[in-house]
Amino acid sequence: METDCMKMINKGLDDEMEVWGYCRSRWRVALVGVGTLCTGGLLLLLLYWLPEWGVKSTCRPCPLKEAQILLLRSTDEFRRWFRVRVHVLQSPGLSPFDAVDLQTSPAGGCGIHPYPDVSYTEPQAMQICYFNHHSMQYFWNDTIQNFEAINGMEDLRLSCSSLLSEYSSGLSRPQQDYRKLFFGENEIAVRVPSLFMLLIKEVLNPFYIFQLFSVILWSAEEYYYYAAAIVFMSVISIAISLYTIKKQYVMLHDMVAAHSIVRVSVCRGNKEVEEAMSTDLVPGDVIVIPSNGTIMPCDAVLISGTCIVNESMLTGESVPVTKTSLPNSDMEGKELYSSEQHKRHTLFCGTEVIQTRFYSGELVKALVVRCGFCTEKGQLVRSILYPKPTDFKLYRDAYLFLLCLVGVAGIGFIYTIVLSVMNQVPARTIIIESLDIVTITVPPALPAAMTAGIVYAQRRLKRVGIFCISPQRINVCGQLNLICFDKTGTLTEDGLDLWAVHRAENGRFAQLEQDPGTDCEMDSPFLACMAACHSLTKINGELSGDPLDLKMFKATGWLLEEATEEETSLHNPIMPTVVKPPKRPKVNESEVTATPDHSMELYELPDTHELGIVHQFPFSSALQRMSVVARWLGGKRFEAYLKGAPEVVAGLCKTSTVPENFTEVLEDYTRHGFRVIALAHRQLESKLTWHKVQNLNREHIESNMDFLGLIIMQNKLKPETADVLEDLRRANIRTVMVTGDNMLTAISVARDCGMIGPQERVIVVDAQPPSGGHAAEILWHYTDSSSALTSKDNSIQFVEIESDGGPSNGRLRGQYHFAMSGKSLAVTLEHFPDLVPKLVLRGTVFARMAPDQKTQLVEILQSVDYYVGMCGDGANDCGALKRAHGGISLSELEASVASPFTSTTPNISCVPNLIREGRAALVTSFCVFKFMALYSIIQYVSVILLYSILSNLGDFQFLFIDVVIILIIAFTMSLNPAWKELVAQRPPSSLISVPLLFSVLTQIMVCLSFQALAFIWVQHQSWYEKWTPLSNACNATRTGLSIDPNITHPTDHKNIRNYENTTLFYISSFQYLAVAIVYSKGKPFRQPSHKNWPLVLSCISLYIFLFLIMLYPVSAIDNFLEIVCVPYEWRITMVIIIVVNAVVSFILETLVLDIILWRLVFSQDKLGKDGVVSATQKTQQSNDRWGTRFFAWLFCQNRKTPKTRYSQLAQELQDDLDWPPRPQTCTYGKAPHLSLNL
Repeated sequence: METDCMKMINKGLDDEMEVWGYCRSRWRVALVGVGTLCTGGLLLLLLYWLPEWGVKSTCRPCPLKEAQILLLRSTDEFRRWFRVRVHVLQSPGLSPFDAVDLQTSPAGGCGIHPYPDVSYTEPQAMQICYFNHHSMQYFWNDTIQNFEAINGMEDLRLSCSSLLSEYSSGLSRPQQDYRKLFFGENEIAVRVPSLFMLLIKEVLNPFYIFQLFSVILWSAEEYYYYAAAIVFMSVISIAISLYTIKKQYVMLHDMVAAHSIVRVSVCRGNKEVEEAMSTDLVPGDVIVIPSNGTIMPCDAVLISGTCIVNESMLTGESVPVTKTSLPNSDMEGKELYSSEQHKRHTLFCGTEVIQTRFYSGELVKALVVRCGFCTEKGQLVRSILYPKPTDFKLYRDAYLFLLCLVGVAGIGFIYTIVLSVMNQVPARTIIIESLDIVTITVPPALPAAMTAGIVYAQRRLKRVGIFCISPQRINVCGQLNLICFDKTGTLTEDGLDLWAVHRAENGRFAQLEQDPGTDCEMDSPFLACMAACHSLTKINGELSGDPLDLKMFKATGWLLEEATEEETSLHNPIMPTVVKPPKRPKVNESEVTATPDHSMELYELPDTHELGIVHQFPFSSALQRMSVVARWLGGKRFEAYLKGAPEVVAGLCKTSTVPENFTEVLEDYTRHGFRVIALAHRQLESKLTWHKVQNLNREHIESNMDFLGLIIMQNKLKPETADVLEDLRRANIRTVMVTGDNMLTAISVARDCGMIGPQERVIVVDAQPPSGGHAAEILWHYTDSSSALTSKDNSIQFVEIESDGGPSNGRLRGQYHFAMSGKSLAVTLEHFPDLVPKLVLRGTVFARMAPDQKTQLVEILQSVDYYVGMCGDGANDCGALKRAHGGISLSELEASVASPFTSTTPNISCVPNLIREGRAALVTSFCVFKFMALYSIIQYVSVILLYSILSNLGDFQFLFIDVVIILIIAFTMSLNPAWKELVAQRPPSSLISVPLLFSVLTQIMVCLSFQALAFIWVQHQSWYEKWTPLSNACNATRTGLSIDPNITHPTDHKNIRNYENTTLFYISSFQYLAVAIVYSKGKPFRQPSHKNWPLVLSCISLYIFLFLIMLYPVSAIDNFLEIVCVPYEWRITMVIIIVVNAVVSFILETLVLDIILWRLVFSQDKLGKDGVVSATQKTQQSNDRWGTRFFAWLFCQNRKTPKTRYSQLAQELQDDLDWPPRPQTCTYGKAPHLSLNL
């Protein structure tokens, strides 16, 4: 709840935050200062790591308006805290769009005169509070009593006509300077931090602070060698980290800085055009777009002229896009301007203007609407600079596990203090040894060891052509259980081939025609529509544009000619783009004649088969159509040509011109996977002139049309698609199609590629919004390969073929899929929110989806606990690619910056590769974490046991264990490559799970038992005595051996050399190796460990070395490691203990955990890909019924409900006899669960 001290900013947006106001409190600051001195700076570090504590401990709460410090907290699941400082701006006005008297105001603000030659009188400046956060500025607004971000012209909420009438003349220089106070420099500045600042930030990481504490402690214990080794590793780690971070900053800076600052021509209010730097631009400026193109330095809306733009930086689609000027007609002019809704008129920052269309006396102008980080490119850069944390259970559990280790360390800490006090150990020794326990229990090399597996996986991915900009996502990809695929360019080939055309004449379909260029008459409206209704343009003499438009135009065989700049400037009227049949002689200029009754508005050529395109309404994904206005050169009337989705076009045509069998014909094509486009045409009124045509809205043009027929395009599946989807299906990974294409075409492709089985039903969810006083409703249509029909009124109808009264719901269980359009999804979300989880549980085809709806669908799937992957070609998929747990782009363009992964292989074979490597990296992370946890516990047990006799491991023993054994093993056990195929089993996602806890705890108990056994056993040997430099146990018990006597130091102050120390050193060293081998698992997620030759070589070498020095001691090595000589019989006994220890560890991990418990207990609640128990699982459970029940009872697994929401929902729906809804029924908004027969 909002109060004076707490408000919400960015409501409803991704970066929504709660804000608290604070003022500095001197006595609190003084108190913190005293605490910092008393704790040696540790309190200051703690407050640095926890900004909310830092603010609350040094400041007092106050109203936001009076605040000096603000505390921000994100409202997402991460609840991150930020501390920001409030600044004060001196300004003549409170808002950049206020009308203030700038003739007497210093535009530079703060008493600075930007123009020394102009005299000013100083007015009373206003003070405005603001703060910066994540490259955005938030200003205080007295009206709403809250801070708000000022984005640009869209904040004014003006209509298109108002923007054109009020702001088309531009700003004066004083107005520009005034607005610059608020908006600052128009620059997406990626500041590259200095190495010193990066170093300070890196070393203040809690991990390195802990390492510093450890090094100081070890130095105090005179463990110089090990401390030096840790310092060396830390320096190398910090250097690599600084290099990587610096490199990423430099790369991002170079990518953003390229062409970001250019010279621009700015229109001033007095119609003067002056040159300026793009950094000076502010919202409201009017700039001139040069004819030879430019890189846009801001977001701007076209107010005159036309531009051809390459938007690959934002969309990933390298196809040039035509941008037209903002509409000013009655209907469209009244719409509020929105860069998203009017993107066909908006030039976005970072996109390249290839060329412009301008006319004599009229420049191509654009109104600046957003600058800097507020632009589309700026938002993209912000998402890279300030990404959301990776929400993965592994990392959260890792912290909990470390806390458990800290708890264990606490027990050892107390034990050491009590034991030392009882033995009257000096206070200094008590402090050092008790703190040493903490450094042993929490291994310093843990983060580096866990990162190794991810780094190796990243390198392997790079070798197969998959590049990663977010390495932490690799582990997340190991848990993916649902993949969304775009259709065109991803599942199917990029290009479309024209298969045939099906013209309609007199309300009937004619015969199919394979070559429209030769089969259609030259003056046919159908052929003219194909030749004129597109957005193609010529760039450097080459036709360029949408691939579909290119295929369609080239099929006509016609030519396209565009007016040159010289031709345009010669005449006042417009020279249109002309399309004409081939092999027509080009007329010369002297033959050009004009039509008298049109005031020479269009120059006409004598050849009547030349068509001039005079106005274009670009394709709109929301409207699913495009249209043009053209006129035959020599004709008297304008013609309108329309193309688009068949069901949309048919709805805009006269009923009499649409064939009666339209739905059957369309269904037949879509059922076979063809992409179908409909054409329409009409003659416009004779009274229309060119100027009137320019001001007509598209609703007037696109109505009462004559239906011309269908273009049938063939979009083939990529060769790899079906096999890859089959691999994913066998691995119990759900596949979903998310496309902007036609519903029936999408269903057909889903059947062809195997997403939907041959015998599986498809239930189309046709949701209708409330209308005419009726509540919203959902029509449930069942369809198969012979029952779907498409109506011409934008809805979908289905005829159910039933042989025995219709399918029962029981027979449908597990054999049905939902399909729905973007429109139906929007209606369902608004009026049937309780049905959404049920629909996405079985939703396989989502057609006619807008880009933002793709992102929304990913979020819905994530809300029911799916780990969602997204694979798209980059075009319109950027939002979903960023939002998914694992987004992989098939586009190598700059839009891939938005995707965590980019594949150089242009097909979906990269998806299984990514999942396999993700699973291998995830399992590796678990293995390394368990190994490092066991390493710390084993060493902890050794030290605790030795503390009981006032001994410890030696400096070089620690060094040998931590560097020679642990580091080598930890980094080589991560080298196992991924298993060659995907399996149905998924790796665990949590460290805090019964199998993993069982694994760790049993191995801890085994290691503890054998160490304790050896420790006690050695003390009960007949030759045992308290070791002294004169002890000679070897020769006393085995006289036949020729062993050099130990050369020892005269005294051993730390009591390192003794029989217990030597025994525990050998036993624990072999325990590290045994645990490493046991945890280095291969199949089903990684290649077998014997193929990891560095690990095999390391283990063999260490085993040989340890056995040699144990069985055949070398004096130099014994003295170096501070090992004492023990009798040969005890060495054989240790070998037996080591072998039995290894065998028990192997049996517990492999036989008991992996085979018995995992099969009978822990896998019994594993469901299929849709959350339903498979038949094979049921068979296995019935065969193992006795064992399952016994072990389930033993491990408290009875009646265990699934943890994931989708699995819980699947179980609920299995018991729901009314789900799925029956064929041809309707669900109404007021009673979502009530189905009535139609």
